[in-house]
Amino acid sequence: MTVRHSILMFITAGLLSGCNGINRNPYADTPTTGIINIGVDENFKNITEAELMVFEGLYEYAEITPVYTTENECVQMLLDDSIRLIITYRPLYEYEKASFQKKHIIPRELKIATDAIAVIIHPENSDTLLSMKELKGILTGDIKQWNQLNQKSTIGDIDVIFDNKNSSILRFVLDSVCDFSALSDHSYAMDSTIDVVNYVAEHRNSIGLIGVSLVSDSDDTTQMSFLKRINIVAMSESDHPTAENSYEPYQAYIYQGSYPLTRDVYIINAEPRNGLATGFMSFLASDRGQRIILKSGIIPAVAPVRIINVRKNL
Repeated sequence: MTVRHSILMFITAGLLSGCNGINRNPYADTPTTGIINIGVDENFKNITEAELMVFEGLYEYAEITPVYTTENECVQMLLDDSIRLIITYRPLYEYEKASFQKKHIIPRELKIATDAIAVIIHPENSDTLLSMKELKGILTGDIKQWNQLNQKSTIGDIDVIFDNKNSSILRFVLDSVCDFSALSDHSYAMDSTIDVVNYVAEHRNSIGLIGVSLVSDSDDTTQMSFLKRINIVAMSESDHPTAENSYEPYQAYIYQGSYPLTRDVYIINAEPRNGLATGFMSFLASDRGQRIILKSGIIPAVAPVRIINVRKNL
């Protein structure tokens, strides 16, 4: 039996035990009732809102208030015991787990999805194909101007835009793309993902990095309006990117592993007993919760993804 299956069985057992007996207080803390706050990385906001709408629709006495913030702040709130559950883009570090062990609490961690980071540029910028090597060069400042990528470019210096100095995207870039090298002195942190989109849409020389779920749900008219204001870069593992070996962060390419900038999403529960945090964790891992993730345009950890090949008539 895998660790993951053990966690799901433990959660399911908790849900069943929470249904026994008559609860006089409809808001008592059980897997389907109660009032709690949770911490959520802001890159996962759209999906969390969709999940909460369904969960609270099913359980009328469940009230979950999400606090959308940075990855670092989410983890710190969990360590401070101000919240019991977070959704973030990394598991706990060993020293963070040790902090809970001192309290005789063993946090439960569960991968619920695979997300990706989208690279965006101004719509007038024609450099829509980049290799991972070129992206690293841009991020570290080895490539400072657009004409180093395209000799015909007249755009000038490259400004690199992040959502927040404490964000999961910045942490991912530093440890998974830049190998902990220093960032370009033309790197700037905004206050939110929306600020990144706005900045890139208004500055021809900029390149931004955002969570792909912001631009992946075709049913969300707000997200579609973002796409009209920016270009999404197709990324390649090859040092010589072409249209044939470069991929945009579409769901199928994330699933197949063709798109290189992917990262896992975790739910971390430090609840000492099976209450509402455990119930919401179980819902996210359930078929219904995973299908909400599937619809959002990223990859659920459990539910299957259908890959459809569309062949054009020659």
